[in-house]
Amino acid sequence: MEDRLEKNPLSELIPDDVYSLLTSRGLIDEKSVRDYIIRKKFKTLRSNKINASDAIERLREEYPYLQFDTIIKIVYQPKS
Repeated sequence: MEDRLEKNPLSELIPDDVYSLLTSRGLIDEKSVRDYIIRKKFKTLRSNKINASDAIERLREEYPYLQFDTIIKIVYQPKS
């Protein structure tokens, strides 16, 4: 199952074969997928009673190339 999540991080939204096809044609915006995963992880941490700043710090450990402010923008940005 862990392998499947790495292969298709959007498995709850689209089937693996569709994700593979879209990826092979360059139609997946990797940054948007990353942001979606970060928002999902943040929501999970918050639902497990982790305070917001600790949740953001945990995400920074996982994504060290992102600034603290960048993660805040990702998790709190309004969805369009």
